[in-house]
Order: sequence, then structure tokens, then C-alpha cells
Amino acid sequence: MKIGYARVSTNEQDLTSQRDGLAVLGVDPENIYVDHGLTGTNRTRPGLREAMAAVRSGDTLVVTKLDRLARSLPDARDIADELTRKGVSLSLGASVYDPTDPVGRLLFNVLGMVAEFEADLIRMRTREGMAVAKAKGRLRGKTPKLSASQRRHLLELHDKGEHTQAELAELFSVSRTTIYREVQRRAIAAMPQPRQ
Repeated sequence: MKIGYARVSTNEQDLTSQRDGLAVLGVDPENIYVDHGLTGTNRTRPGLREAMAAVRSGDTLVVTKLDRLARSLPDARDIADELTRKGVSLSLGASVYDPTDPVGRLLFNVLGMVAEFEADLIRMRTREGMAVAKAKGRLRGKTPKLSASQRRHLLELHDKGEHTQAELAELFSVSRTTIYREVQRRAIAAMPQPRQ
């Protein structure tokens, strides 16, 4: 039996091309497990866990590309070890790798190193891009959840003590953590600064 696995890193991305690719590779739609909004470096992926649980000895786990399955060499090795223990082959695109075969294992490890290298390059380019944006003054961080006037109003209501943090959070459409942070920010700002 062929069990398929597909993954996208963000909830906005579409799985259609991966699902179509898995269908071309002979995977029935009911045997496809997916993860939305999870990176390949995150090993706690429910769809992957279900796919790994579904495969049995003699089955084949099918993914369109290795980077959909793993983004680091240790993760790729863990998956390969689990597949080996279960007696399951891995199909990457049209190529099938038998993790019990020394050549198949070598090729799988090489592909894992390439996936990890690619992930490292993406991280490096992201850091470089952020540094350039910061130098040009375009990287400002997250926008505040509350405007200055909303912050003042929130702190006034908090000081009156007539509302709980949960009520304030509901009133301003923010989390209780945001209310707590605003109160903490004011307390820190009010602390006397050490003389230099």
C-alpha cells in the first residue's frame, strides 16, 4: 500500500500541487495525510505522525519532495530509522529508496544533508534580508495591538479596579496577556532609573 504525506509551512499555502503529485505517484486520496502551517524542522506534526502510524511492513511512504518530509539531517535520519524498523520503503517523487539497503540509506542521508543545507541557506538569506531592511529603517517589528489613546483608556479603567483583566481583554478585543504587558510596561517605566 502507498501512504502519502504532504506539508505546507503556512496556513495560506495550498496543498493542491502536492496532492496532485501524490495521486500521479499512485496514492489514493484517502491515504494522504497532511500538515498545514508547520515547518519541516518541527518534528511534532500530527499529519506526519498519522502517516507514520498508518504504514505497515511492505508499504511505501510517498512524498513529492524530501523537504516536505524533513528539513534537517537528524530528522531525516529519525524518519529513516523508523521506516527501517517497520520495513517500509520511501518514495521521493518517482524514486523509491529502501532504507534497509545500504545504497538506499546512503542516498537518503545525502538527500537529508541537501535538505538541511537548503534550509540553512533560507535562514541565512532571511537574516541578511532582515539586516538590510533594518539598516534602511524598514524593519520596525510588530505593530502595537493598542493605540496610544486605547492604552491610556485601558490603564485608566485598570486603575479604577472595576474590571477584571479578562473583562478588559474582552472590552479591548485583546488577550489577557496584552493587558498584563501594558500594566507591566507602565510599572517598569515608572521605576526610578539608576544614576550614571
